[in-house]
Amino acid sequence: MPLEKVTSSLLSPFQHGFYTRKGGASSGIYSRLNCGAGSSDQYHNVQLNRKRITLDMNLAEGSLVGIHQIHSSTALVVSEPFQNKPKADAIVTCCPDLGLSILTADCQPVLFGDPENGIIGAAHAGWRGTLDGILEATIDKMERIGAKRTSIRTVIGPCISESAYEVGLEFFERFADEDPSSAAFFANGTQPNKYLFNLPGFGLHRLRQAGVQDCAWTGHCTYADPNRFFSYRRSTHEKEVDYGRLISVIKIDAPV
Repeated sequence: MPLEKVTSSLLSPFQHGFYTRKGGASSGIYSRLNCGAGSSDQYHNVQLNRKRITLDMNLAEGSLVGIHQIHSSTALVVSEPFQNKPKADAIVTCCPDLGLSILTADCQPVLFGDPENGIIGAAHAGWRGTLDGILEATIDKMERIGAKRTSIRTVIGPCISESAYEVGLEFFERFADEDPSSAAFFANGTQPNKYLFNLPGFGLHRLRQAGVQDCAWTGHCTYADPNRFFSYRRSTHEKEVDYGRLISVIKIDAPV
């Protein structure tokens, strides 16, 4: 089965892809394209899957760059592959020979591109990172190496949607206390003191507030489509022992 990836014209001309779980070598709960080395999947399968991504993105061996994601607001500039993955949740570069990658399984994978200045970025934005400012931190780092905020285009890839993301009162209050306007991204849940949280809507709001007007969500819900996407929340509800990780990648060179 060939690899499958979701793309957006908004990120043209940069080569990129929000890869689905199709086309990989893993099996069982990890089938098929599990790219998470932090999972309990067989190491060989994960490495083979990542190699397939490297080839599909026309990257040299070792040029697929990733980080140790920790749900933070830390963004880093990268100019060469890391010897050891640093703890962070976003990376940016102006180097055409690197592919920036992010792993997710319900959180937002967010890809950034400034086509006028040749700068790209990739962020892992769960609820905590988004609330704490990971999207704004990514934009700031892009500006430091030559990007212009008004030229940046941003796409949120497949992530959990509002209808599948029910949370409790404490969760709602944390957002409301931080910014009362964030209440607009919550709807009534199935029970009293339960709410449905619109993560991609909140992400788009934060991007626009930061001055990025060309931004969009692909509209894909990871929870609702088990054939195409891994989902941490779905695996929890189904009492599975672990879950696979999706990979999203962007590079400066256009597709060949």
